Amino acid sequence: MKVRVRAFARFREIFGSEQVIDLPEEAGLDVLLKKFAESREEGHAALFDGDGRLLSHVVLMHNRRRVEDAAVGGTALSDGDEVAVFPPVAGG
Repeated sequence: MKVRVRAFARFREIFGSEQVIDLPEEAGLDVLLKKFAESREEGHAALFDGDGRLLSHVVLMHNRRRVEDAAVGGTALSDGDEVAVFPPVAGG
């Protein structure tokens, strides 16, 4: 299956604005993120800590719905899905 990953703000500087990643049919969001991180030399450090856990400041959207950190491993993907990767949102 093919899943589109869109990166924003500082993640766009690292990964580019968009990638289409080819995954096995049974792959979930956790597998996608690892493959996405591997696409760039500094990708793993931008998304994961030293123990391989997703950094707490990474904001993920799956088909325009927020994915909480605890749900990443259990989020199934389908062909044509879209995942967006954002830095923390701040402002006033």
